[in-house]
Amino acid sequence: MNVIPLQPLPSQFLSVTLVGQACRIAVYQKGACLYLDLTVANVVRMTCVICRNRVRLVRQSYLGFVGDLAFVDTQGVLDPDYTGLGSRFQLVYLTPDDLA
Repeated sequence: MNVIPLQPLPSQFLSVTLVGQACRIAVYQKGACLYLDLTVANVVRMTCVICRNRVRLVRQSYLGFVGDLAFVDTQGVLDPDYTGLGSRFQLVYLTPDDLA
């Protein structure tokens, strides 16, 4: 499990390489919920996926992403909120070995 660094901002974009995959991730708050978009190698793989605590975001191999992403509440069981990103709420990359 690898932690992807985020800032406590209501909207942010970051680029990261995950097991050779050039990824662009957007994380943004809309109302009470946090959402995520994922682009891999300039191909949009998923948009407007609601983020829940410890729920995998990609889940389906047909989307063409190796591994998975999830948010983890390090202090309890709440769904993520932008104010705690990077501290209480961590975005983690799950490798295929983590998923086995």
